[in-house]
Amino acid sequence: MPDFTRLVEDLKRTRDEIRLKIHLGSKEVQDEWSELEGRWIAFESRAELDRSAQDVSDAVKILASELTDAFNRVRKAL
Repeated sequence: MPDFTRLVEDLKRTRDEIRLKIHLGSKEVQDEWSELEGRWIAFESRAELDRSAQDVSDAVKILASELTDAFNRVRKAL
């Protein structure tokens, strides 16, 4: 599960970097960020449960991929 742990840590770091810059972004970026925050909370809760499982569920992998893509979109918009 080291890959999953690394994925979660990478997402946390990216989220923290973006959060520091978000107040300078446009209203559209701020709106997308608000939506992402809700999805992050759901992901983080699910990730905690799945860490103890043998395999990471497909749903968490998909959500992680979506969050990564969305964080990258927001980062580019800043």
